[in-house]
Amino acid sequence: MAKKVLIVDDDPTQRRLIQAVLEREGFNVSQADGGGAAIDQLQTGLAPDVVILDLVMPGMSGIEALTEMRARGHAMPVIVLTATGGVETVVRAMQAGAQDFFIKPASPERILVSLHNALQMGSLRGEVDRLKKKQSGRMTFDDLIGDSAPMRRVKAMGQRAAKSSIPVLILGESGVGKEMISRAVHGGSDRAGKPFVAVNCGALPENLVESILFGHEKGSFTGAHDKHLGKFMEANGGTLFLDEVGELPLDMQVKLLRALQEGEIDPVGAKRSVKVDVRIVSATNRDLANSVAQGRFREDLYYRLNVFPIEAPSLRERRDDIPALVDAFIKRFNAEEGRRVLGATPETLNMLCANDWPGNVRQLENAVYRAIVLADGPYLTAADFPSISGVHPGFDESVSSEPATVAVSSPVSLEGANPGPVRILDQRGHLRTLEQIERDLIQHAIEIYSGHMTEVARRLGIGRSTLYRKVREQGLEALVNEAV
Repeated sequence: MAKKVLIVDDDPTQRRLIQAVLEREGFNVSQADGGGAAIDQLQTGLAPDVVILDLVMPGMSGIEALTEMRARGHAMPVIVLTATGGVETVVRAMQAGAQDFFIKPASPERILVSLHNALQMGSLRGEVDRLKKKQSGRMTFDDLIGDSAPMRRVKAMGQRAAKSSIPVLILGESGVGKEMISRAVHGGSDRAGKPFVAVNCGALPENLVESILFGHEKGSFTGAHDKHLGKFMEANGGTLFLDEVGELPLDMQVKLLRALQEGEIDPVGAKRSVKVDVRIVSATNRDLANSVAQGRFREDLYYRLNVFPIEAPSLRERRDDIPALVDAFIKRFNAEEGRRVLGATPETLNMLCANDWPGNVRQLENAVYRAIVLADGPYLTAADFPSISGVHPGFDESVSSEPATVAVSSPVSLEGANPGPVRILDQRGHLRTLEQIERDLIQHAIEIYSGHMTEVARRLGIGRSTLYRKVREQGLEALVNEAV
């Protein structure tokens, strides 16, 4: 998904020059001829990833526009342009919330370095905000990624549940994000900011389940050298998330039911019960009704937990959310791994959307993580997802270990899905000139890789400056602009 950049400048020539530089690198660029027009664009809801803002403009100045952006809650990085590099000007821009600045006219390299730094800083800031919300228990349904119809239903149901203290049971396959939904329920309730404690019931040792959940007194059993509060007491005043609740042993199900009904627990070895104020959100990938019928889950506990069920959709049921999820994962792993991947090519996104993802969001997350590590260019390609595409990094299937032979009697072509083949022979069976073949090959590569010139240069095995020179010599500039 191409990053969006908004250029705000009253000089149309300056806007076009910067736009040409950015579009060659695969950015999606829009323009505004003043501060007021920029504010109007931002209010449409299509917020860019970065704003490049001129400081001196008639009407609303750049400083005034930047101040207004921040006042309206637009937190994207802003790079300011100035014709003079005075310290006072720079200080004022930074105080107003600018990320960086450069003096006009700036070289393409300076513009791109500043833009990449701003995007990386934006990713880092977003990751820090996400971790802060998760740590403080203030994650809400607005933080859940996805606007598909199934996710809109989940958010609508979850927001209703969050306003009440009703027990919630989240159903869905493994890896669909049930814990994220439970955190949003907690963050959207009046318990936000209080403890959120998650317990994977399927990972608890059977002989320690009671102690882990309800706690124990010192000396209550062999090895109990200290008092242990237990998960219920850790979550007191907040929310306890019981993941894979269907895995609990039957004897623990009885004690859990009593804790839910009476609002009190019996720590191992304690002489009296302890009152607790805990909201229970549980989750399972099992069919609990079937488990009840088979005697593996208590019917009374099932009805106690299954008061407000929320069905979390599988990823194949919400394919429209995959581009947004991929973009979010790229930002996260860029921050964690110190990478500068800008997104995924349209062909790659189409491939990812067509995949079934039996492991759901967790599988997609891990696939993107691996792709970030494998990626050589600014955009993820099919080769960065070898387990899905079947194309291995650094392996060109068109290269054979056998010596290549060309039959003069018939045209030779390098077949591509779109556009047409690159012909080596003309209609009379004679070799075309090297210049003609080179032009068709460059055109073929530009169309295949949607105008992402860094990837085109890498695939052709030439430098970007050489590629741009050949594009100009062959008169292919219009093709580059159309592809981007």
